[in-house]
Amino acid sequence: MDEETQHPVEPVADHVACARCGTTAESDPPPLTWLCSVENGRRQYFCEDCARTHLRAIEGRLDSAWW
Repeated sequence: MDEETQHPVEPVADHVACARCGTTAESDPPPLTWLCSVENGRRQYFCEDCARTHLRAIEGRLDSAWW
């Protein structure tokens, strides 16, 4: 009974979608130009266009619900 317990691996999404506009990144991990934000314990990704548009709010550390 010295066998190691195998824990199920969570399925990994084939692509990441922008939490703001829904644009998808076909690569995993997403491109370096995408922004990753952790809000309320959840990881959210934002595409380059949304990140640039809301840069001031992001730098002000506002939750995405405010912008």
